[in-house]
Amino acid sequence: MRRAIYPGTFDPPHLGHIDLILRGRALVDELIVAVAINRDKSALFSDDERIELLERCLTGHEGIRLIAFDGLVVDLLEKEHADFILRGIRTFSDFEAELAMAYTNRQLFAGQGAAETLFLLPQLEYAHFSSRRVKEVASFHGDVGMFLPEVIADDVKERLAGLGPKS
Repeated sequence: MRRAIYPGTFDPPHLGHIDLILRGRALVDELIVAVAINRDKSALFSDDERIELLERCLTGHEGIRLIAFDGLVVDLLEKEHADFILRGIRTFSDFEAELAMAYTNRQLFAGQGAAETLFLLPQLEYAHFSSRRVKEVASFHGDVGMFLPEVIADDVKERLAGLGPKS
């Protein structure tokens, strides 16, 4: 059984995340979506809320497991007996950061075998999507619906409505 871990904060999850999850799942038998616990406590959504939002987006899709995690991804890789780390790359700066992290993970995991990273490019229509961008647009009272899965859009927009200056 081939298993991969897709770690991220998913604060909030957007269509780019869902696209990467579904395409990543097609490459492995099981994809573990690992929602990172934010130690800095600056997340807009709690860990449990982010998992619940993702569950709603992924209803009916088999072979995807959602968990919260705190710590090193390589420790989770070992604990879950996963073969790969899945990461998305949108830009050259993403590539630089993800390449450095992939090499670091390999070095940290050296005693246990290989910590391989699978890099996926987003679908073109999602290439500019990021949770940070969603929150930025919302802070200026822009419509973020185009970035969000329909099943969670209203709930996410309601939470984001509190961001930024009041009109």
